[in-house]
Amino acid sequence: MNRFLIWDLPTRLFHWLLVLCVCGSFVSAKIGGNAMVWHGRFGLVVVGLLVFRLVWGFVGSTYARFTQFVRGPATVLAYLRGHWHGEGHNPLGALSVLAVLGTLLLLVATGLFANDDIAFEGPLYALVGKEFSDRVVGIHRLVEPLIIFLVLAHLAAIAFYVRVKKETLIMPMITGEKVGAGETAKGGGAIAFIAALIVALAAVYGASGAWIQAPPPPAANSTPNF
Repeated sequence: MNRFLIWDLPTRLFHWLLVLCVCGSFVSAKIGGNAMVWHGRFGLVVVGLLVFRLVWGFVGSTYARFTQFVRGPATVLAYLRGHWHGEGHNPLGALSVLAVLGTLLLLVATGLFANDDIAFEGPLYALVGKEFSDRVVGIHRLVEPLIIFLVLAHLAAIAFYVRVKKETLIMPMITGEKVGAGETAKGGGAIAFIAALIVALAAVYGASGAWIQAPPPPAANSTPNF
């Protein structure tokens, strides 16, 4: 048994920033009104975080890569039977990670085109119009309970590991280190981080709608002078 690096710094920052933004999005949506401005801002940050994590899943360090923890049904069944041993996300936890990422992607994708019939419009609302926006609002609201369920399931899994398996999942996500038989994570250096960050920032810019040209002002009515 030795102490080794399991979660690199970018993965840990992604995790805790995502927690903050999801909580902020939920609270601001429940408050409504002027808080919807912050709901939109949190959503844009989530876009950047998700895109960063998707890229980091290919160029990041060992345990952050999808190829390390995404497995097929046979491996999941082996884990449920107690025949799987490894470090990082277990096969069942990997499904939870993919479910959270997929659900949040759907939420932010629909939120970009949404409106609340009062004052809030998503940053890409101008591209689709009211009819399409109302449709995606329905999908957005339909998916909201799913992300709440996944968050609660995640918290239940953490509690299960603490109470039953006597293993904490929180401290490694804070310090990055874990005591076990695993090897220190490799890869995911500065160049990979910069590349993932650039792609994430480009995604935020595209999602922000800053590139959409404002409609021209209405032509002034000319009235004859008598």
